[in-house]
Amino acid sequence: MEPTSAFDSLQLDAVSDQGALRRVYDLPGDRAVRKQMAELTELTRRLIDCSSLVFVASADAEGNADVSPRGGPAGFVTVLDSRTVAVPDATGNKRLDTLQNVIATGRAALMFVIPGRTTTLRVNGRACVSTRPELLARLTAVGKPPASALVLGIDEVYPHCPKAFLRGAAWKPDQWLTADAQPTSAEVTLAQLRMPELTIADIEQTEADALKYRYE
Repeated sequence: MEPTSAFDSLQLDAVSDQGALRRVYDLPGDRAVRKQMAELTELTRRLIDCSSLVFVASADAEGNADVSPRGGPAGFVTVLDSRTVAVPDATGNKRLDTLQNVIATGRAALMFVIPGRTTTLRVNGRACVSTRPELLARLTAVGKPPASALVLGIDEVYPHCPKAFLRGAAWKPDQWLTADAQPTSAEVTLAQLRMPELTIADIEQTEADALKYRYE
């Protein structure tokens, strides 16, 4: 059978075991290993309090992976104790991909980002979805309790190397692409939907309404 994509071709001679992979790389340095902890310190708590953006990684029971962003005012993620954090679930597209994955596997991973800074924090561990009223009442960063919260019990926490942000010039506006160098969100959505009856104007209005009522 002919390969149907570049992946199918590259998979034929891909690295097949961890030993082969390790032979391509040097061993990690002692500091890269030692910086991993199983609970938050005062400084890593402060990083979470400064973060207004967190990426949530999860997978379903079959191993299908997903990454989804969550945002809010700095500190919108609440530290419940040194080994537990709670991420409020803001209104979105209601697909519930992340929450359904967490229910299926009980695992998730977080990457906290602070706009304008290269310091990031990775947190991995057990996870659950909570609708306990007394918890949700504490998670009001956007003005009202969320419908649910992603609660993560920390197994691993460590600061992440800033090189990706530096290489990508993430916080250097003079190196950003101009707005017209990329398709707009509405253009991409319209192409994805494949619904001839819709127009760019329809999608732009839907996006504008979603942003206007983003906390409802």
